[in-house]
Formats: sequence, C-alpha cells, structure tokens
Amino acid sequence: MSLEDLPYAADAEAPLSSEELNVLRRQYEREEGDVTTQTKFNYAWGLIKSRKKNEQQLGVRLLAEIFRESPERRRECLYYLALGHFKLGEYTHARYYNSELLQREPNNLQAKSLKNLIEDKLNKEGLVGAMIMSGVVGAIAIGGLYIASLFKDRRK
Repeated sequence: MSLEDLPYAADAEAPLSSEELNVLRRQYEREEGDVTTQTKFNYAWGLIKSRKKNEQQLGVRLLAEIFRESPERRRECLYYLALGHFKLGEYTHARYYNSELLQREPNNLQAKSLKNLIEDKLNKEGLVGAMIMSGVVGAIAIGGLYIASLFKDRRK
C-alpha cells in the first residue's frame, strides 16, 4: 500500500512545479522576520508535497513551529505533520500526529486512511526487524558452535 492508494493523500504525492514552489518560497522570504502563519503554512504544505527529502524535512520543521506557536492552527497542522513524517519514513512520529488528529476528529477520512498506511509500514518494519534479529541471533549461535568446535578439536 502506498500514498497512491489513498484518495485523500494522492494530492500530497503530486509535487508542486518548481515555479509554484518558488512563488511560496518568495512570499515566505519577503515576509522574513514577520512571516504570517498562513504564509508559513502554505510554504510548508508545498514543501511536504516535494519529492526531495530536504524540502520535506523543512516542511515538517515549519509545521512543527506552527503547531507549537499557534494553538488555534494545531488541528490543520496535525494531518500534514503526520503525512510529512510518513513520507520521510518516520512512521512512529506519523502515527503520533495522526492519532492526535483522530482523537479530535474520529471520523476524519484522511486520517483513517493514513492510519492504515502507517500501521502497514510499522508492521512491515517490525517483521523486517524481527527477521534481521533472527539472522543475527542465528549467526551468533553458528559462530559460537564453530568456536566451541575449534576448542574441542584443540583438546584432542
């Protein structure tokens, strides 16, 4: 399952053109020192949509600032914070923000759909992690048996 499978998140997969993102960036830079919350949000939204990890990270940072500094805007930041962290592969953070949104809006279809994607990724990561740990434990056991056999052969 991917973001393309989410009707509501598909918009986040379609990045803005570089011209569109530059319009948002220029507006943000023009207001530097006294950036309005809306300008910062618009720029962060455009950055989250990017395919470039560094731009997504900046978008998440800007949204986190809005979340901390503007309690009246927290609700609208939650979904995009969850989505941004999801796109960055930070599924635990994505789950946190998405859960916060679902607590406030249990019927939010975007958040419900995103929850399924996040849980799917976390389950896959858990499975991969368990397989890696099994391999590590197995390798240690085999190595231990090999070392034990060397000592056993030396005693003879």
